[in-house]
Amino acid sequence: MIHTIKYKHGHIRYEEQGEGFPIVLLHGFMESLDIWDDLAAELSKKYRVIAIDLPGHGKSSVLEPVHTMDTMAESVKFVLDNLNIEQAAIVGHSMGGYTGLQFLKDYPERVKCLVLLHSTPFPDTEERKKVRDEIILQIKHGKKVQYAKDFVKQTFAEDNIEKLVRPIGFMKIIALNTSNDGIIAALEGMKLRPSYKEVLEKTEKPVLWILGKKDKFIPVDVYKNLDLKENVEIAILENSGHQGYIEEFDRVLGLLESFFARCNN
Repeated sequence: MIHTIKYKHGHIRYEEQGEGFPIVLLHGFMESLDIWDDLAAELSKKYRVIAIDLPGHGKSSVLEPVHTMDTMAESVKFVLDNLNIEQAAIVGHSMGGYTGLQFLKDYPERVKCLVLLHSTPFPDTEERKKVRDEIILQIKHGKKVQYAKDFVKQTFAEDNIEKLVRPIGFMKIIALNTSNDGIIAALEGMKLRPSYKEVLEKTEKPVLWILGKKDKFIPVDVYKNLDLKENVEIAILENSGHQGYIEEFDRVLGLLESFFARCNN
C-alpha cells in the first residue's frame, strides 16, 4: 500500500507490503520507489518491505535547494519512526547507497544490515564534481529530456539494451518525471557527500556489496581500495551495468534472500 506523510514543509511518499523482518529499499538518482516493483513483490512474500521516494524524487517533495545525504538519511529515519520500526535492513541503489551509508553513520543502532547495490563509499572526485556541474547547467537550460534519456540508457550494459526495452522505457518515464529542482538538489548533495570509507571499514554490521562488471559509473574493482572486514561480502554481477536488480533480476533476488536469511538469523 502506498502512503504519503507530511514531512517538514512538504511530504514523503513510501510503499509498504508484506510482514516480518523489515527491509527498506532506497532508489538511486532520477529514480523512484517504483523501480523496486518486481523485487519488492518477491521479497514481500517473506519480509516487510518499505520502499521510499527520497526527497525530490518520485512524489516526495523537494525540501531544500541542496539535498545532502544527511537530508536524505533524515527522511528515511522519519519514515521508520512513523512506522515504529526500530531496526531494519537497508538496501540502497547508487545514490540510495550513499543515503544508506549516511544512515549507518548517523543512526547505526537502526541498521540491522546494509546492502550497497552499484554504489560506493568514496566521495566525488573533482572531475566528477565538474561533470555534475555541467549536468546542472543542462537542466537549467531546458535540456532535461535529452539528458534523462541518455542517462538512463547509459546505466544499462550495452548488450542488455535491446533485451530490456520495456524496463528502460519505464526508467526513462520516471527520470523525465523528476522535477528540475529535485534533480539539481540531488546533484548538489552528491557533490558534497563525504567519504564513507571509514564507516564501511569499521562497521560490524553485515554488509552485502553488489557490483556490476559492465557498470559505467562504479568501477567493479572499487572495493580493492578498502581494508574490509569479513562481515562485508562482495558479489560481482557478470552481465550487468548499473541496474543489476533489473539486468540480472534472479541473481540479485537470490543474493538478497540468502543475505537477509543470515542477517535476520
